[in-house]
Amino acid sequence: MGLLLTTRIALRALAKNKLRAGLTVLGVVIGIAAVTTMVSIGQSAGQLVQDQFQALGTNVIVIFPERRRHSGVRQGRTHTLTAADAQAMVDECPAVLAASPLVFTTSQVIYGNANWNPDEMVGVGADYLTVRNWQIRYGGFFTTRDVQAAAKVCVVGQTVVAKLFQTSNPLGKKVRIRNIPLRVVGVLEMKGVNIVGDDQDNLVLLPYTTVRKRLHGSGFDDVHAVMASARSPNQMVEAEDQINQLLYERHRVHPGEAADFRVRNTTEIANILAVITGTLTLMLASIAGISLLVGGVGIMNIMLVSVTERTREIGIRMAVGARPRDILRQFLVEAVLLSMLGGVVGIALGVGASSALTALINSLTTGTEWPVVISLSAAGIALLFATAVGVFFGFYPARRASRLDPIEALRYE
Repeated sequence: MGLLLTTRIALRALAKNKLRAGLTVLGVVIGIAAVTTMVSIGQSAGQLVQDQFQALGTNVIVIFPERRRHSGVRQGRTHTLTAADAQAMVDECPAVLAASPLVFTTSQVIYGNANWNPDEMVGVGADYLTVRNWQIRYGGFFTTRDVQAAAKVCVVGQTVVAKLFQTSNPLGKKVRIRNIPLRVVGVLEMKGVNIVGDDQDNLVLLPYTTVRKRLHGSGFDDVHAVMASARSPNQMVEAEDQINQLLYERHRVHPGEAADFRVRNTTEIANILAVITGTLTLMLASIAGISLLVGGVGIMNIMLVSVTERTREIGIRMAVGARPRDILRQFLVEAVLLSMLGGVVGIALGVGASSALTALINSLTTGTEWPVVISLSAAGIALLFATAVGVFFGFYPARRASRLDPIEALRYE
């Protein structure tokens, strides 16, 4: 018999016991749906983490001042980083694309009769947007000349615009921070909330010299941190090494002495979180896969019952010329059809379940929305696995049927 004819006979045999076949398929459906759903949710979590670190900036490396130790006693944090260090990173580190000093402050922003306290108020350099991979929506960003002159200019986020200016155009308007008038020269593109629910658009950016000299009243050159960007993801480690070596030389850190700075690579943190989410996804998929094995056992059980019920039919087929391999193929095709049907329905249910769970998570959380990730690769693997389950668990019943003695089978009642 050809494969097409065998398939038709198998479908006809399964159609005679629709309820039993449906219940058998149900076990595979649950297993495939569970695997597809768990993998999709896991990949959605991994994508969320990667998106959040991508929103932080392009290949970002952050340098902080470190606490000093004197005679074994840990002292307070010292402001050892300077704007000159940031410029040296760009000039002397080939793997560094851009760098920006960071000087943090807090204050109320006033425009007319409206006032607002932004979540972030940061003094930055002219290359800050390059490091953060952030775009300007309206207007422009302050220039190197503005930084050098400690100009009274600022750039605001979308939330600040909504709170202070409502529907009016903020460009060219003057806001007051600690009674210092600052002209708004640009509005940032919207970034939304981050993974912990903080509004990334609720911020004001100023030249770091303006914050240091005009708001803090400081004549020192120190900064709170430096944010740098590597030229490419492949050069992250190289850029980090070059920054370390540069600062060791500039800060005259002797061999064996603790550095007065620390360098953090955000890609390493993202990779660690990706490994964690990947491991959790694999664990959840493995647990869900147990139900698929249970479905396979159900297929074997029902096929063994089918062989017993159809013993006389098998004898008649073999008596009229069917070979053992034809009988083997017939029952094997029935088992594979059951598992594949369960696989197709399970994938459809898994896709729907993962979309519904993602929507439920987004409705219950206030942070960044989870992306809907439909893992086609997981669905394809699950379907292949379902087929393999049908072959594996269907082989023994099919082999048993093909080895029946035709004479004994004809006598079977």
